[in-house]
Amino acid sequence: MKVLVLNCGSSSVKFQVIETSMEMINADQDRAIARGAVEKIGLSDSRLTLQAEDRKPYQEISEILEHRAAVERVLKVLTHPEHGVLSRVEEIEAVGHRMVHGGEKFASSELVTPEVEAKMEECVVLAPLHNPHNIRGLNAARALLPEVPHVAVFDTAFHQSMPPRAFVYGIPYQLYTRHGVRRYGFHGTSHRYVSIRAAHLLARPIEELKIVTCHLGNGSSMAAISGGRSVDTTMGFTPLEGLLMGTRCGDIDPAILPWVQTMEELTLAQLNAMLNKHSGVYGVSGVSSDMRDLEAACEQGNERAQLAFDIFCYRITKYIGAYAAAMGGLDVVVFTGGVGENSPLVRKQVVSGMEFLGIELDGEANQVLPRGHEGLITKPGARTAVAVIPTNEERVIARDTVRVLAGAMPSFRVPGNDAPR
Repeated sequence: MKVLVLNCGSSSVKFQVIETSMEMINADQDRAIARGAVEKIGLSDSRLTLQAEDRKPYQEISEILEHRAAVERVLKVLTHPEHGVLSRVEEIEAVGHRMVHGGEKFASSELVTPEVEAKMEECVVLAPLHNPHNIRGLNAARALLPEVPHVAVFDTAFHQSMPPRAFVYGIPYQLYTRHGVRRYGFHGTSHRYVSIRAAHLLARPIEELKIVTCHLGNGSSMAAISGGRSVDTTMGFTPLEGLLMGTRCGDIDPAILPWVQTMEELTLAQLNAMLNKHSGVYGVSGVSSDMRDLEAACEQGNERAQLAFDIFCYRITKYIGAYAAAMGGLDVVVFTGGVGENSPLVRKQVVSGMEFLGIELDGEANQVLPRGHEGLITKPGARTAVAVIPTNEERVIARDTVRVLAGAMPSFRVPGNDAPR
């Protein structure tokens, strides 16, 4: 079956068409046959890009003013006789939607029903900058594809297995019971995907493994995964907590905030912008939020760039040690995300000096691992493995869509099953 995966932001719609079935999932043979994005929605020069199997990359510039028009353009280009991969829209049998925040209401992916929609609306207050756009894209897709099932996949769901000691903050408990103020964590689909791939790579059951996953990019987070379940993660109530990121500050003494606000005479909006858009490696270095620029500046002897780089790596190292302690051991560390997958220098510095945990880096393997490939970068026989695994959140969404439909819709025939389920 062909699943359309949508990731809708404030001014963009990222999409993939993934061919999958229960048999293909079990054999790890599902694949993306097309991917692309609509960017700058709401402007006269909106851009649609498409990369499809056996087709040349395609791009068009046109006015696309809202999400329904964007999804409509996506469907049109996917069925284009020259550029597309579908002969007709009806080939799309289901749609999987990325949803940022599911709060405590969603611990797994869900078939979208009126009851699920109502709960999703209740979660908007927890992610007012993301969930409304996710829901807007969902509504647009349902209007254009009303006959197919739609499944919501939540970034936060994977971390709902954390115990209270990991997610409750040391503030008045009533703030949790009244308003849901707690650690939620994000990047859940990515952490889940690469932890499963790590188990495959090691040829061991995931139920036996203690894994630390490092999703490193402009937004970065880590997770402690024991027996296939998230038991802790660095991001918190919002994606601001945890690691130093591209422009986000990460962990910080909360008493700094009112002090800086007073000293600099900042409004609440300005303070929020400072923490989210002007901090992180960019704020420390004054150079860039892009790790490639930061590494180049380090090579040129820029001391602030080197400091930002060192802080970025140090916090990752510190959390690896903390999570090994939290799980009572460590079997594998996984690097993923734009930085984690593509920066041998970051990986080397993060694990340097961690031989006490059984990590023995293979310098050559770390340096020459081909871009986009997964593999181990530790020496043969190392007690604790280190792996590089490209993430694929869209694949998780497509797979969850198939699994949810197999279990939630008795009349829906999922390819690869012997009978309707």
